Amino acid sequence: MANYRSTIRKRKVGSNKTVGAGDTPEVTRVRTPRKDRNEVLATVSSLLGSKRVTLQCMDGVVRMGRIPGSKKKRMWIREGDVVIANPWEIQDSKADVTWKYTRPQVEWLERKGYLN
Repeated sequence: MANYRSTIRKRKVGSNKTVGAGDTPEVTRVRTPRKDRNEVLATVSSLLGSKRVTLQCMDGVVRMGRIPGSKKKRMWIREGDVVIANPWEIQDSKADVTWKYTRPQVEWLERKGYLN
């Protein structure tokens, strides 16, 4: 317990920086969907639970998306997030979620015309 409290105290004492000072990182590179890998942009409509989401894809199809186990803990997905989906070859109504965009990346995609 003593080590835990000392780390909290050190963090509080050493931080002179204000949180949310308006420093938005400038986006230099953004991953775009690749047509050769059959990737498509999608927006998360709803969370279904158990690693499953409903996706509104940019090609006009509503798909059930699945977050693979390797990305489940690293990517926290909420409603309204923009993601890259990889539709299944067997069933076109299902897809895997392979990438999640951050807020600055979504703004860049809107400026460049990738999002409608």
